[in-house]
Amino acid sequence: MDYVPSPDRPTAGPPPTARHRAAPRTAPIPVKIVVAGGFGVGKTTTVGAISEIAPLTTEAEMTTVSVGVDDPGPESGKTTTTVAMDFGCVTIDRSLKLYLFGTPGQTRFGFMWDDLARGALGALVVVDSSRLDDCYPAVDYFERAGLPFVVGVNTFHGRLGHSIDEVRWALATGPAVPVVAYDARDRLSVRDALLVVLDRALDRAVRSQPS
Repeated sequence: MDYVPSPDRPTAGPPPTARHRAAPRTAPIPVKIVVAGGFGVGKTTTVGAISEIAPLTTEAEMTTVSVGVDDPGPESGKTTTTVAMDFGCVTIDRSLKLYLFGTPGQTRFGFMWDDLARGALGALVVVDSSRLDDCYPAVDYFERAGLPFVVGVNTFHGRLGHSIDEVRWALATGPAVPVVAYDARDRLSVRDALLVVLDRALDRAVRSQPS
């Protein structure tokens, strides 16, 4: 006689909930990126343009006391300045999430850079091509720190004061340091610049591994 399972008795096998349970998602890997540069070059704008959360900023009104000390450039309408840091984040994909830390641009707040750069994978050094003198300290800082960085030339008003080749020559950066033009107000343009930072950091990590 053939065996016929009783309708009151479940057949062997995993319960329906186990068969249809989705695989658990792993949290994306957090990666710290520093957005640095001189005063008024577009660091806060860069972080705010791409952050998927409301960015944390420490902006304070500029007063007459800063005249002759903080110079944002003759064409700037800047009325505030970062006095501590900017913070934002953006998810690149399911495996990677960037945490962006923007530095203050004034020399008198330079003591904060070591703390903000600690644990960072790389840096985007934002440059105003019409005021190249303001970006030398940031480039020197990351060269001394040995942290991979990319020079991002902010296209103020859609134009560059100098060509990319002229900027590279003026900064005397090596060929391994990418120099790219981007628009700090445009989310996709900022994303592309940050991806170059990631590529640079990954290349450094691969080359530093023992063969």
